[in-house]
Amino acid sequence: MVKAVLADYRTAPIPESLRLTLGWLKKVTLSPAEVTPEDLDPLLAAGVSKAKLIDALYVAFSFNIYDRLADTLGWELPASEWYPKAAKRLLSRGYSL
Repeated sequence: MVKAVLADYRTAPIPESLRLTLGWLKKVTLSPAEVTPEDLDPLLAAGVSKAKLIDALYVAFSFNIYDRLADTLGWELPASEWYPKAAKRLLSRGYSL
């Protein structure tokens, strides 16, 4: 499923609420000046709560900042064996420090 989402979230086998959220985050990231309050209507109608939208914004914001810092400062990616360990930690503890 991850590969399908990365290939094209619009056709991936995911819940419609997630598909809409990903589309909204794309717009917020790539075209922030075009975002309007009405963009939330389909998300709220699909059952996405305002709290979940705020959480999604925080995650997108964090990744955008980290990405820009990494590009600017020339950070290197960790070794491939780090990712499974990090994924287990995120699944058990979330994005807390």
